[in-house]
Amino acid sequence: MKFKKSVINSMAIVFLVLISVATSFAMPGMEMANESSKATIMLESDIKEGVKAIAHLKDIKETMAKHGSSQTHHFMIKFEADGKNQIFDSGLAAVKIIDPEGNKLSPMKMMAMNGSFGVDIEISNSGKYQFEVGTKLSDGKKRTFLFHYNNPNV
Repeated sequence: MKFKKSVINSMAIVFLVLISVATSFAMPGMEMANESSKATIMLESDIKEGVKAIAHLKDIKETMAKHGSSQTHHFMIKFEADGKNQIFDSGLAAVKIIDPEGNKLSPMKMMAMNGSFGVDIEISNSGKYQFEVGTKLSDGKKRTFLFHYNNPNV
């Protein structure tokens, strides 16, 4: 009985730590979501093997600069079964960015949050950016989705 209680207490502590860590990552995103002056930039959707990926960018430059960070946008993507009401909100996702000069940036792991995946990125040059999102969602299949954004700002 003591062992069972100890295990339950340990699991509760781990759960609280995980919530604390997730909240610390989510807090900047929550601040950014309240910036009504910044529009959401919807990117084209992409469909691979029955999964539709819907992506968008949110300008977070001002908020992140206040915190001493160089990220300019929050890249978020939602995965849903094409033609169905099923959302893939667990699994793994990472984005590789190719900047307008053709430089391939290191892959960035995307965090699952509220039914989608997201990561803060830096888009500092004007020109066309390519986002290559590699996934292994809860169905176990690997897929790659492509998105483009033409950044008019310098």
